[in-house]
Amino acid sequence: MDTAERLIESTQQLLWERGYVGTSPKAIQRLAGAGQGSMYHHFAGKPDLALQAIRRSAEQLCAQAEERFSEPGSAYERIAAYMLREREVLRGCRVGSLAHDPEVVASPALREPLSETFAYLRRRIEELLREGLDRGEFAEGMAPAGVAAALVAVVQGAYVLARSAGSAEEFERAVRGGLDLLSAYTARPAAPAEPRQQEEKT
Repeated sequence: MDTAERLIESTQQLLWERGYVGTSPKAIQRLAGAGQGSMYHHFAGKPDLALQAIRRSAEQLCAQAEERFSEPGSAYERIAAYMLREREVLRGCRVGSLAHDPEVVASPALREPLSETFAYLRRRIEELLREGLDRGEFAEGMAPAGVAAALVAVVQGAYVLARSAGSAEEFERAVRGGLDLLSAYTARPAAPAEPRQQEEKT
């Protein structure tokens, strides 16, 4: 791994653990085993390096999600595979946690990868929901865009519940609750008609 890659990966890790303010250039250099000259040779400064690291984290999250979205199965099964995939829950979402960071949110450049990531998740889940509607997997009346946004919010909110409780079980409980709500839209076959009793002849 070359120096630039080590710097990006180190910044990813530190942003996840400490946030933007807590990620100092010295801490990045120490973790990456790189000198100050090497860092500023590859990147204009901390904001530039942080942007590259955030973009990398966003790309990785989207790739992990796409693996689940592209699996065989029904639309519900693929959405469930994404929502229930293995995560380091108590560390928080590598991308979502940065949306709570004032320094990141205040910078349009640093905020952009976050916005793009969540737009991607909403779009892909909405596409799956529409696919499910077309296939008759879900009952008519679902609003795919709204449901997709709600499911993305469930996952992010589940991280908050888990971390505040110090228990990964809270994450799974919240996510499964979101899937239970989605399952309410699952199309069910009509109940068989009751057999008509033969009229008695008088």
